[in-house]
Amino acid sequence: MTGPSGAGRSTAIHALEDIGYEVIDNLPLSLIAHLIDGPTLDHPIALGIDVRNRDFSATALIELIDTLTRDPRVGLELLYLDCAPDTLINRYSQTKRRHPLATGETPAEGISREIDLLQPIRVRADHLIDTTEMSPHDLKAEIHSWFRKGSDGLMAVSVQSFSYKRGLPRGLDMVFDCRFLRNPYWDPALRQKDGRDDEVAAHIIEDPRFVEFIDRVAGLLLMLLPAHLAEGKAHLSIGFGCTGGQHRSVAVAEKLSKVLAEAGWAVSKRHRELERQATNALAAKSG
Repeated sequence: MTGPSGAGRSTAIHALEDIGYEVIDNLPLSLIAHLIDGPTLDHPIALGIDVRNRDFSATALIELIDTLTRDPRVGLELLYLDCAPDTLINRYSQTKRRHPLATGETPAEGISREIDLLQPIRVRADHLIDTTEMSPHDLKAEIHSWFRKGSDGLMAVSVQSFSYKRGLPRGLDMVFDCRFLRNPYWDPALRQKDGRDDEVAAHIIEDPRFVEFIDRVAGLLLMLLPAHLAEGKAHLSIGFGCTGGQHRSVAVAEKLSKVLAEAGWAVSKRHRELERQATNALAAKSG
């Protein structure tokens, strides 16, 4: 895994560690061959590589990639985390950290130099994730959706809620619109609660279309998931959207996650807008 400094490599490394990868960050390129020659592991390895590695060069890394690709013991995948220069500059301004390639210059100059240096590696990437508009939550979810394997060989299923006002989350395989359902937002007693609350869920369930909608979507998913698994798909991401991403989509995502889990699927769930609210509240408190 590599990419420009500030693009989210530390977040991605932690996400891979959470799902069972052995993570080694900033291992010198010259030592990777010794790692491959070592004992065989029962779990995958994630290597974090950046320009601060003491023997780093784009040429050396490309040669290493070519060597490992030819090695029958290795199933190599190159993950590149990309990010727009303006966003990287803003992130460095917020953290007040010094860019590793700009010891006596502005971060913008170091960022430009690093992007140029990594360009030959970027074009070799098997997976490219643009983190420009991603929060740490978003990136972690993206890593999980690409690399998390389901238990007992099952396909990993991700179910998430979102607000249409903020656009569709990246990487969704299927999307269902919940905006036709009864909206708890218009009840002052429920407005500040979310779809995980029993009162909110009960309000939505009272919509005469709710039960048929859940039954039809559940039936569709339970028919499609085995077909996708048979095609060799390792993960499937399902999104439920509503206007604000707080009530209807959350309640439906909770309900369908439970249905799929009870059917034996490895399900993870997340609520994008609720996560953002929690992050913003924490930032305001710490500020």
